[in-house]
Amino acid sequence: MTIRELQQVIPSVATSDGAGVKLRRSIGATPGLRLDPFLMLDEFGTENPDDYIAGFPPHPHRGFETVTYMLDGHMRHEDHLGNVGELKSGGVQWMTAGRGVIHSEMPQQESGRMRGFQLWINLPAREKMKPAGYRDIPAQEIPSVALAAGGYLKVIAGRAQHDGREIAGPINGTPEAMATDPLYLDIGLAAGATITQPVPAGHNALIYVYEGQAQVGGRALPRYATGVLADGDAVTVGAGDEGARFVLIAGRPLREPVVQYGPFVMNTRDEIEQAIDDYRNGRLAA
Repeated sequence: MTIRELQQVIPSVATSDGAGVKLRRSIGATPGLRLDPFLMLDEFGTENPDDYIAGFPPHPHRGFETVTYMLDGHMRHEDHLGNVGELKSGGVQWMTAGRGVIHSEMPQQESGRMRGFQLWINLPAREKMKPAGYRDIPAQEIPSVALAAGGYLKVIAGRAQHDGREIAGPINGTPEAMATDPLYLDIGLAAGATITQPVPAGHNALIYVYEGQAQVGGRALPRYATGVLADGDAVTVGAGDEGARFVLIAGRPLREPVVQYGPFVMNTRDEIEQAIDDYRNGRLAA
């Protein structure tokens, strides 16, 4: 077993998106901070409704997938196909924009905490123009196990190991079912506890700490920061004195050109110009 080390620490930066929703962005804060196949990682989290109430009114996407993981709160997804999805605490929406989707994500609460993540995952060139689709996964469909030393392990995508058994998530539960073969775990550790999890060798991988502090290979990874991991087939993470909660995300790199213009992610400039033209003329999601 080759244990992955902490290769780079990317502090998140405060920004806003949609109609003024306040969030923190690490991966994707600049084009140079992408981690193939991951384009962007946002954490949103506040108890002030002024920071989220305006939500994300209708907007387009083409060429990638969005993964929204709601820790606390309630958002509603609506799109041009007439689909409506309710994303509540502990649930996930995995949306494939493909050739195009126009959707909104609007808060369904006027007060209280809203907290979660949105991850953008690139699609390979051969899949960028496939039909749009999405899957809403309620909290009860996401496997969660209690850890002996305190804490938990939730498997959103891919497969995790615990007590000698394999736990498959609702997304990509079959090995390499998806081109990027994503792994997405939410892990909570009690103070001083450690965990070792397999991560496919050759996959790019990151850890984002959203509560407490973690250590990877003896290096501290503070709250609100993404840690990019070196290659290997497993990672060991330890919690600090206050414990730690973090997401562990990995995927197979596509090694394809990336040309991005806001919500459109393609392989060439011509494809981006076509996406803009399609959107302006009502053909993006046709």
